[in-house]
Amino acid sequence: MTRLIGVIRFVVRNWPLKLAAVALATLLYAGLVLSQATQEFRSPVPIEAIRQPDGVTLLSDLGSVRTIRFFAPADLGLRIDSTTFRATVDLSKVEATGGPVTVPVVVVPADPRIQVIDFDPVQIIVRLDTVKSQSVPIRVDLGTVPPNLDTGTPDVEASEAKVTGPASVVGRVIEVVARIQVDASGIDFNRIVDLLPVDDAGQVVTSVDVEPVSVRVKVPVFTDRQTKTVPVTPQILGTPAAGFEIVSPVTVEPAVVSVEGDANDLASLEAADTAAIQISGASADIVRTVELQLPDGVQTIGSPTVTVTIKLRPVTGSRSFEAGLALNGARPDLVYALSTSSVVVTIGGSIAALERIAPSSLALSLDVTGLDVGTHPVAPAASLASGLTLLGVSPSPVTVTITAAPATPTPATPAPSPLPT
Repeated sequence: MTRLIGVIRFVVRNWPLKLAAVALATLLYAGLVLSQATQEFRSPVPIEAIRQPDGVTLLSDLGSVRTIRFFAPADLGLRIDSTTFRATVDLSKVEATGGPVTVPVVVVPADPRIQVIDFDPVQIIVRLDTVKSQSVPIRVDLGTVPPNLDTGTPDVEASEAKVTGPASVVGRVIEVVARIQVDASGIDFNRIVDLLPVDDAGQVVTSVDVEPVSVRVKVPVFTDRQTKTVPVTPQILGTPAAGFEIVSPVTVEPAVVSVEGDANDLASLEAADTAAIQISGASADIVRTVELQLPDGVQTIGSPTVTVTIKLRPVTGSRSFEAGLALNGARPDLVYALSTSSVVVTIGGSIAALERIAPSSLALSLDVTGLDVGTHPVAPAASLASGLTLLGVSPSPVTVTITAAPATPTPATPAPSPLPT
């Protein structure tokens, strides 16, 4: 018994030191095993943004994870490349203020048998901003015009462009510029030009989209600038609706315009034509503001548009019809005899209204109200639809002869039968 107690005392003597030694040996063994299986991957793995809120844009370059330490069992025989790992940052909690925000980087292996131990960097700085759009004017920058040349007013197919991008960047854009270079030969400029967003210092602003990306720019170039005043000629296409016609003259405001160009371009110019005005099927007055169509190298001094007023009216005419006669106000105790049973009536009005008249239903009335026995001239009257006018009746007046209706004979009263005797 004493011997057993002695053994126990020997085992537990200095037990903390012995326990620490066992733990240290275990850690050293594990470290040895781990060091033999730990690997490093030094090719860049691009960092991806996930859960980016709608309506915001990322201003930062996320970069890449440069070094990844990982553990993979040696017996797997895995091929390690940039597709083995995925590096992400979660943007769902980042406020879109345009300012810098530090977010953690997460690296996960594509194969669950691989264990990521460490990587660099473990966090990065990102900036988010809201997306904004605004319209800004388009300006043509002529650059340096060669000596002995003059330029007219640039003609741009659009006056404004829409700029879209981060709110903090879009707010700096005051206009978009179409930069051109006038050729020393004096040839008019007529090309498609890209639009550049610029700030108030004239510096190009990046990281924004411009819509449209480019526009056509026309700039007349003069070697011998002259001016001339010419009348405006409206160009009218088509015909009005059936039954309508144009009231002459068509009015233009202003009726004359001043133009400028090289002397040889102005020599043959006698009038300034407008853009075509389509009136097909029109039945009401037309007022249009249209541009002038001038030869290349010629432009207006002032507004390039005029206002054209085209007035329409119904086309009028007349037609003759044979119409019957009807008495109005006849008495039952009189007999009426007419000098004619029908008349020829001439009616005026728009062609469309005249075409709607049904001759078979046309009848004129003779008003005999209050007329007594005798012969009376009575003028026929017509009840016509709106827009129609009675132009004439032949013959007129119509002679109406009125006589008393013959008395109806009173039947004789039969004699009474004799009484039987």
